Amino acid sequence: MKFQIMRDSLLDGLNDVMKAVSSKTTIPILTGLKLEVTNKGLYITGSDSDITIQIFIPVEKNGEQIINISETGSIILQAKFFNEIVRKLPTNEVEIEVTNQFQTHIRSGKSEFNLIGLDASEYPLLPQVEEERQFFIPSDLLKAIIKETVFAVSTSESRPVLTGVNWQVKDGELHCVATDSHRLAKRKTALKDLPEEEYSVVIPGKSLNELNKILEETTSEVAIVMTQQQILFKTGDVLFYSRLLEGNYPDTSRLIPNEYKTTILVNGKSLLQAIDRASLLAREERNNVVRFTTIGDGFVEVSSNSPEIGNVEEQIQAETIEGEELKISFSAKYMMDALKAIDGQDVKILFSGAMRPFVLKSVHDDSILQLILPVRTY
Repeated sequence: MKFQIMRDSLLDGLNDVMKAVSSKTTIPILTGLKLEVTNKGLYITGSDSDITIQIFIPVEKNGEQIINISETGSIILQAKFFNEIVRKLPTNEVEIEVTNQFQTHIRSGKSEFNLIGLDASEYPLLPQVEEERQFFIPSDLLKAIIKETVFAVSTSESRPVLTGVNWQVKDGELHCVATDSHRLAKRKTALKDLPEEEYSVVIPGKSLNELNKILEETTSEVAIVMTQQQILFKTGDVLFYSRLLEGNYPDTSRLIPNEYKTTILVNGKSLLQAIDRASLLAREERNNVVRFTTIGDGFVEVSSNSPEIGNVEEQIQAETIEGEELKISFSAKYMMDALKAIDGQDVKILFSGAMRPFVLKSVHDDSILQLILPVRTY
């Protein structure tokens, strides 16, 4: 195998693929990247057995030649070293040549590295995905959906299924739900051309975070294919596979209250800043609890008290307050996460008592719902 390639194109590709490579993998071959050169261009594959990313660099793009192929072939190179080497090469032209015994020569300018490669046929094959259940979603919308849900997944492995986000396709809508049993984030989106049948998958939160780094803020479509064990996202010249979590996701619809006793309409940004200030003094070990009280005249009070440090109180003008008076305590972090997901719009907060879960919604947009369980403080 022998080819020349522009270094910046190779680096862009490596930046994406390296997101799938883990140094902690139990399968030694997965510490490597698979490079495969065909007449069309270069394929680079990286995997940690949960996530697999394959990128393609074409021979020419927009009329500009990127790769010059002398001989096709494939090789596995140590990901960490190959990535560092390419990053520090002196010129923008790189030549990679594999000679006998998988000896790989990387040349650029007056610099030459020799790496010992491995036989590419030992690398695991890409997951097989049949493309019957395929639908499309704009890249910027997919980024928004991930941002509005993935923060609420559980970080504890005691219930592995809760470390993922549940994606359900039903009634022409995509419902995405994440919960760690103390809070819940839900986003629904109406999409065209969704598959007819209903199905439900649980995508690991970690996979969605990595996918989010690769996606661009454009309206270009991302193709999504779901199967029993894998989900595939196709965007541009990148294939992103993730394994799905096994187990049944709990039915979360019954957690969301049907009737409310107190409804408060407030500016999301000013509430977020007030809670951020109140949480400065909130005690660390008691997962920084903040108190929220209605005080009449259309004001709510956000306060926090820490015996060793001091206390803080702040009044915020609500746009409207309807229903019963209220005193409730909750985790400042959970509330701030929920407000960031709704992102600076006017927020409707619906309470059904001091000990019952409460709901946050955007006034302008019914598709996002955040639910938080209060904290008991005596």
